Amino acid sequence: MKVFGILISLIAAVVLQCGCGGGSTTTSSSGSTPGGGTTSGGTTSGGGTTGGGGGSTGGSLLPAFTHAFIVLEENHSYSNVIGSSSMPYLNGLASANGLATQYYADAHPSLPNYFMLTVGAGTSITGSEGDSYSGVVTQDNVVQAITAAGKTWKCYAESLPSVGYLGTDSGAYVQHHNPFVYFSDVQSSSTQASNVVPFTQLATDMANNSLPDYAFIVPNVNDDAHNCPVGMATCTSDQMLATADQWLSTNISPLLASLAFQNSLLIVVFDEAEDTDTENGGGHVPAVIVSPLAKAGYQSTTLYQHESTLRLMMEGLGVTDLPGAAATAPEMTEFFH
Repeated sequence: MKVFGILISLIAAVVLQCGCGGGSTTTSSSGSTPGGGTTSGGTTSGGGTTGGGGGSTGGSLLPAFTHAFIVLEENHSYSNVIGSSSMPYLNGLASANGLATQYYADAHPSLPNYFMLTVGAGTSITGSEGDSYSGVVTQDNVVQAITAAGKTWKCYAESLPSVGYLGTDSGAYVQHHNPFVYFSDVQSSSTQASNVVPFTQLATDMANNSLPDYAFIVPNVNDDAHNCPVGMATCTSDQMLATADQWLSTNISPLLASLAFQNSLLIVVFDEAEDTDTENGGGHVPAVIVSPLAKAGYQSTTLYQHESTLRLMMEGLGVTDLPGAAATAPEMTEFFH
């Protein structure tokens, strides 16, 4: 009987410990307002939460996004942008949301990076031709993956001459900043080609509540920090960045403030660094992860490249087909709760 009494006491202690140890899980809010936190500027100074080790597990589950947007900027390194007084709006987004502090482009020049973001392959497509590549891309890509999943997509390209335009450069629009026009899926289908639209269509789609699931946003070369601003024959790097920042503030802040963005994702990333920076292929570049579902003020120290961004956008939309290198790229789940 004494032994029996001891057993009863031990069982009671274990039950009590389990009941106390499980507890309730406390979930903290991201702190971002709908639209990705601040839009009023402020520079990133190393504050917020720092994390690393995203890798293949990431340590958290990826939210299901209603929409996934990406905006491409051009040809500037991380050190030129983060903390720069020339880009207060973008730095404000970085401070309030997520910043990948060890993000690297895949190659030089631009086009291989645009392909990596949409095909999961870059220089293996363009070879030595770089931006002069004029072939047709037939391998798996975001158009195939999204269409097969029953999702919708659009490429909003500033200064595109017309809906479905698949031609060469026109004014401030440059072809090699629009990877979709190279895809066989788009070239062989007027329905798919009609998803390549002028940037002005974004405001219309917002007003009509008809935004696509996946959106690739391309400012023209005067507004993406590639060239000097309109009306300036020569300019400084800071003037390019200031113009790009003002474009983001004017054109992207309405999207972030919209109801459509409440459960959505925006990534603002530079395609490549300056030509002199070849680390990890295309140099150290800024990547800002904006979402009401993201950790507020989070800074990752994990090494990421464009194929991880492709993976994040596909998985966040529930698309299981991960084109090319996206299938094995490190996941970016660490940015989310």
